[in-house]
Amino acid sequence: MHSNKYTLGFMTIVAVTLGSFLSVAAGSLKEIQELNVENDSKKNILSCLGFKEDPKSPWGPDEIQNKFNKNITAIVLDINGKKTDLDPKTIDAETDEKNFPIYISKVDDKIEGYAIPISGKGLWSTLYGFFAIEPDGVTAKGITFYAHKETPGLGGEVDKAWFQNNFVGKKFINDQGELVGIKVVKGKADPTSSYEVDGISGATITSKGLESFLVDDLKKYESFLKNVREG
Repeated sequence: MHSNKYTLGFMTIVAVTLGSFLSVAAGSLKEIQELNVENDSKKNILSCLGFKEDPKSPWGPDEIQNKFNKNITAIVLDINGKKTDLDPKTIDAETDEKNFPIYISKVDDKIEGYAIPISGKGLWSTLYGFFAIEPDGVTAKGITFYAHKETPGLGGEVDKAWFQNNFVGKKFINDQGELVGIKVVKGKADPTSSYEVDGISGATITSKGLESFLVDDLKKYESFLKNVREG
């Protein structure tokens, strides 16, 4: 029969060994999770800027990275719309009120659009996404949402193509240069209006929340967008 000292020592070795394995596994899993989040973010940035994947041949992680690195320049602006030396990965776009990430789409050194992170309260949750802007600095190029917990079939429609496509070509700056945002109306939008999109039936609070936080997030980039418009 083994002594208590031997048993205790054996149990200690087993505990330490298992703990080491679990620690390594947790670290590896965390790295994979962080990479998946990064890839999903980059995919959404590409999507709202007009880079669409073939549903029959979805992008893999390597393809997402390659497309992003080839076509997107990621920078951080200060409150005056000037480029800083900061890395967008170090910025919490939801809480930082002085530094603002922006993603610039370029093809053959020609700017094709800008994407900014957007987030805010819907009905049940915080919605996270990206809003893309045409090179003119006044027109929506696209919008995507990659995380929310809104009701499926109601507020959850914000991540559906039919809703997001409504924003393409709409204006959020009026002819006087004022930031007016894009109104998400109840029912059908006025087809002659450049500043309205169709709302989601039964999801008034989600729609109004989106309308509100989109304006708030665009305000952070007003100085930059003014510089864009003025050339």
